[in-house]
Amino acid sequence: MACSNAQPAANRTHVEKLLETLRQAGLDPVCSPYIFEKSRFFSGTAQEKARALMDFYSDNGIKAIFDLSGGDLANEVLEYLDYQVLKDNAKPFFGYSDVTAVINAIYKETGHPGYLYQIRNLIYDFRIEQLSRFKDSLFQDGRALFDFDYAFLQGSRMEGVVVGGNIRCFLKLAGTPYLPDFSEKLLFLESYSGGADRMVSLLNQYRQMGVFDKINGIILGSFTKMEEAEEKPEIGDLVKEVVRNEAMPIVKTREIGHGPDSRAIVIGMPLTLEAN
Repeated sequence: MACSNAQPAANRTHVEKLLETLRQAGLDPVCSPYIFEKSRFFSGTAQEKARALMDFYSDNGIKAIFDLSGGDLANEVLEYLDYQVLKDNAKPFFGYSDVTAVINAIYKETGHPGYLYQIRNLIYDFRIEQLSRFKDSLFQDGRALFDFDYAFLQGSRMEGVVVGGNIRCFLKLAGTPYLPDFSEKLLFLESYSGGADRMVSLLNQYRQMGVFDKINGIILGSFTKMEEAEEKPEIGDLVKEVVRNEAMPIVKTREIGHGPDSRAIVIGMPLTLEAN
């Protein structure tokens, strides 16, 4: 399905390839009618997309839900979801980027975890490794999709329930009833686009919301465009400068984010990270 921007018609071949990959893995994929563009950016109305998500949650034959989309539109579905139905019909829900808003809202309203991961990674450059991790973790109760390498920039241990996702899209929940409580949480942040100026702006909004006074630690994923450009200051230095707290544990990983080799992180589940 697609809660955020519609997939352009040119992506139909990619989606068909993904569906075939899932079938070969032993799954029977079912598609929302609101995935591809009906007009620029839009696959349907907010109400139609929300109804499609509700239908998937209500259908006992659907075992997991994968959102293909990213962009800007995901938060428009939030007010049209019946969170009691979602709570009563818990299912793994996967998405990334702009779908950060939906995953965190569902966690806030139901207490159920969600998965920051893009299922289209199964057909991209690292498809062999991704499919192996996918099968290991979803079919065999393994950890290959969820275990990631990291390095501490400050501190040596952090523990808490993970919230967050895309640094910009998570902030769409600010001032709404869908924003999770940050108390004793681990804040995960990543980004595809934007330079140091945008990151400083967004980080200061988190600071001004009081987030850094409540959380137990910060997990930084990949910041794709900054890291491709080898931009300075690096994201870790920017975070330390804005947080202004040497006691705040901060870790950095390049293994979670927008990259085709990205692993998954679970929003709404406890996580403990320790220095090796």
